[in-house]
Amino acid sequence: MFENIRLITFDLDDTLWPTRPVIMAAEQRLYDWLGQHAPRITDVLSIQAMRRRRLTWMEQHPGLAHDLTLVRLKTLEDLMHEFGYPSSLAEQGLDVFRQARNQVTPWDDVLPVLKYLRRRHTLVSLTNGNAQIEATPLRDCFHLSLCAEEVGAAKPDPAMFHQVRLWSGVPFAQMLHVGDDWERDVLPAARLGMATAWVHRQALQARGRGRVDLCLFNLCPLQVYLN
Repeated sequence: MFENIRLITFDLDDTLWPTRPVIMAAEQRLYDWLGQHAPRITDVLSIQAMRRRRLTWMEQHPGLAHDLTLVRLKTLEDLMHEFGYPSSLAEQGLDVFRQARNQVTPWDDVLPVLKYLRRRHTLVSLTNGNAQIEATPLRDCFHLSLCAEEVGAAKPDPAMFHQVRLWSGVPFAQMLHVGDDWERDVLPAARLGMATAWVHRQALQARGRGRVDLCLFNLCPLQVYLN
């Protein structure tokens, strides 16, 4: 089935590592930092209230909502202005968050499988999130890494996939996309004619929603199918 695959694209969050604990820890790290450097904010707002403000900002600026780093920076700047702090603190707070955001722990199967596949295929990471792959344990696994804020659009928009095709010269028919999200990963890749692998680490739910070439609990079977 996959004899002609030359290039594999991977989603990051919840495909190669669990995301929720990382985000929660990063937001707590930022909140603790704000408690030290901008305590008037944390005296009034909880982490949940700050999260609601970001969601509201994204609703009000839909054309920028794909850029999660910008969203967090702008909402921090708004908070600094509202509570009488210099805007430069927003940049510092963003750095605190991003350092914690990159402290991901890949699932045990991920690193050995990626190292194996990299010897035989071109590997590309595609993410709607803002983890900086070069600052994670997977820094040496990919030939190219793209994120929504760089490309200007988030999946399911196909912009990142098209960018990969232009960069590599590999046709979609010779690409495989691996991701956890049916709407943002499987469907847009399949529409372009890519092979697809749906990674569902807890349970394979929502069966029969459409075409997918592989359903995986982890990445290990990829070594067999792509041998």
